[in-house]
Amino acid sequence: MLSVDRRSFDHGGTRNYAASHATGDVFTFITQDAIPANEQYLQNMIQPFEDTDVVAAYGRQVSVADTNVLERMNKEFNYPPDPMRKSLADVKRLGIKTFFFTNVCSAIRSATFHKVGGFPSPIVVSEDMIIAAKCILAGYTVAYAADAQVYHSHNYTLKQTFTRYFDIGGSIRMNKWILEYTPAEGEGARLMKTQLSRLIKPRMWRWLPRWVAESAIKYLGYRMGLIHHALPRVIRRKCSMHPLFWDQKETTKSM
Repeated sequence: MLSVDRRSFDHGGTRNYAASHATGDVFTFITQDAIPANEQYLQNMIQPFEDTDVVAAYGRQVSVADTNVLERMNKEFNYPPDPMRKSLADVKRLGIKTFFFTNVCSAIRSATFHKVGGFPSPIVVSEDMIIAAKCILAGYTVAYAADAQVYHSHNYTLKQTFTRYFDIGGSIRMNKWILEYTPAEGEGARLMKTQLSRLIKPRMWRWLPRWVAESAIKYLGYRMGLIHHALPRVIRRKCSMHPLFWDQKETTKSM
């Protein structure tokens, strides 16, 4: 069994390491905290590859029973019940959502994986979106396999939410070419509006303070992540969900 030292872990490099020891026409990825919803999960995940234009697919994340209202809305917003295909022709219509992808549950043709250079590394998060963007910009199609479902969700505290969005902003800054297609804030604003609408209509007033705080925290964390290069390493470590990454990044930069 392969293992990775926690101090050298990064989301892209670790998956590249696993892929370098794998064989077969399709690589599949699933995280340790994702639980397949049924025995057909893997079959449903690879079904889109019957279309030769499809080079990668990702599944649907469904909230577990004790997930809070806002996180449940977030999952439903990002993982609707209907499948879809995304290609370069969708960039104008979908913007950065064209590149949305998740390695919580995904698959990619091994030949394409190697052709696009695998996952970016080092990277703190969003390695899945970057590889999907590389595939789509190379002219390939990425599929959302809505029938390939896993149970996966988190009830993050406000502090954890901040650190997660700081890391997302940091990853975007390290791959800022992706912002040529649309600012990521547009999709975040759409999520906030959707959540607010769904809170007001059934009069779920008690969640409004949390929605305000969480929305502000997400924006602040993301914007700080975009300027992480201007912050001292000690601040980056305190702001990140993966503080050891910043030690690794500094070591990589100095080599």
